[in-house]
Amino acid sequence: METDAAFRARVAKHAALADPARLRIVDLLTLGDSSPTELQAELGMASNLLSHHLRTLEGAGLCRRHRSEADKRRTYIRLAPGALDGLVPGRDHAARRVLFVCTHNSARSQLATALWQQMSHIPAASAGTHPADRIAPGAISVAGRHGVELADVPPRRLGDVARAEDFVVTVCDNAHEELPDLGRIHWSVPDPLRLNTDAAFEGAYADIAGRISDLAPRLHAA
Repeated sequence: METDAAFRARVAKHAALADPARLRIVDLLTLGDSSPTELQAELGMASNLLSHHLRTLEGAGLCRRHRSEADKRRTYIRLAPGALDGLVPGRDHAARRVLFVCTHNSARSQLATALWQQMSHIPAASAGTHPADRIAPGAISVAGRHGVELADVPPRRLGDVARAEDFVVTVCDNAHEELPDLGRIHWSVPDPLRLNTDAAFEGAYADIAGRISDLAPRLHAA
């Protein structure tokens, strides 16, 4: 387990937000600054209890206070800069290239590579454990409907594409289970070719797009 200062700070923030009242205070502060009196009225909370919660939030680095420029006896509470950064669970990784792998390299891995290239400057490629002869028409169609341009590269065999330094993402259960030591991470995306319908390809596209949106900010160029 990580024991560095940044990880401990994340733990402290999660602990502070575990209390319903403190979570509600932070919810309110995401909208704007508030004085303790305003928070007290909004929450219907005794002043001594509010003070306790504010001290806890300040101690966790979630909020800070400053004096009013008008009435110097009045203070305002605001979210600290970057207060909510890093609260979503996940670790950052370094990568020289991301390699998306599925069985046939005809749909899921091709879509993943195209989507990745829209969201990250880190290079990406795709490959298959048993590549097909061509990219699936359903993958081409769903990419076109969403304005995503698939690379003009036919399905390729994993051994011809993979590099030792690749950050490998398997997007196919068959590939992941055939080569259990291959992937750095695995996304269990259902094969749209099993049904071969527009709905199946839309589902795979949405699944992959959501996962890439989560992963891309966590990878930085090695």
